[in-house]
Amino acid sequence: MPDLYQLIRPLLWTLSSERAHALTLRALEAGLVGAAASPDPDNLAQTLWGLDFSNPIGLAAGFDKDARVPDAMLRLGFGFTEVGTVTPRPQPGNPKPRVFRLKEDAALINRLGFNGGGLDGAIARLDGRPRHGIVGVNVGKNRDSTDAVADYVEGVRRTARLADYLVINISSPNTPGLRDLQAKAALDELVQAVLAARAESGASPPLLVKIAPDLGADEAADIAEVAVSRAVDGIVVGNTTTARPASLRSRDAGEAGGLSGKPLFARSTELLGEMYRLTGGAIPLVGVGGVASAGDAYVKIRAGASLVQLYTGLVFAGPALIGEIKSGLSALLRRDGFASVSDAVGSGAR
Repeated sequence: MPDLYQLIRPLLWTLSSERAHALTLRALEAGLVGAAASPDPDNLAQTLWGLDFSNPIGLAAGFDKDARVPDAMLRLGFGFTEVGTVTPRPQPGNPKPRVFRLKEDAALINRLGFNGGGLDGAIARLDGRPRHGIVGVNVGKNRDSTDAVADYVEGVRRTARLADYLVINISSPNTPGLRDLQAKAALDELVQAVLAARAESGASPPLLVKIAPDLGADEAADIAEVAVSRAVDGIVVGNTTTARPASLRSRDAGEAGGLSGKPLFARSTELLGEMYRLTGGAIPLVGVGGVASAGDAYVKIRAGASLVQLYTGLVFAGPALIGEIKSGLSALLRRDGFASVSDAVGSGAR
């Protein structure tokens, strides 16, 4: 597959980002993408929430919004994959164009707005797949919903039995009012409601909260307090950013939406380390934002991430990146005397 990707990459990049993404999904659905060539190094394995991860590198939400290709992505070598964000009802998202490649910056800007087919289709596909590999489900609210909490409750209640873990996405910048749910009182109410919905479902997948990288110190402290007091199982740090670093060079850098990729790495990693400190390392963290190499993944892990996700890096480097990160990360752990990836988590903060 890596050679095939390098062959077709020039063609894909003549297309719009959304068109290229649609063709990639169809190729994955058709089985035109190969599998990882070798087993994962032993020192990358760990157990979290009772789940056995063969490696800590996962696919972030946003790539497979409708749960069309989770198993194809696992076969590429990811240790886990996350589908969604799924909303209760189908919705088209924001007007096009709404995804922009910032080639000079190794970044993307998107303002998709939770476009997708809704819970019914995603649930049908998840229910029809063989249950192997670790697949998380990321849920959100519909843009026109008048009761955000009810949307999250429905998402959690209906997907809990099919998900290896659940994520409530309260941090996309592309749905008006969504980030208001990160405020302490609103988040506490939401977490209580979705935990009750999970209990009602009869299943008990771990429940994670996905936060924005643009939080201030007081906001981060409030989220950590709610997460610890309500026994949230994990925190995903973080989503795309509305900030525009002065270093951006691409012509589309001023487009509205969430920025992802290399320019997000420093800020997202800083917040990751802060959340590790605020939670005392008691809650597993997932590090997301700008990961494009083994070194990037290692920095996230040492800052406090038990797991690492990527998406934008895959757009620029292709699926060969997955194996490169795993082999490089394994070598970095051995170099520094860590017997396993779990031994390295938070080591940069200690």
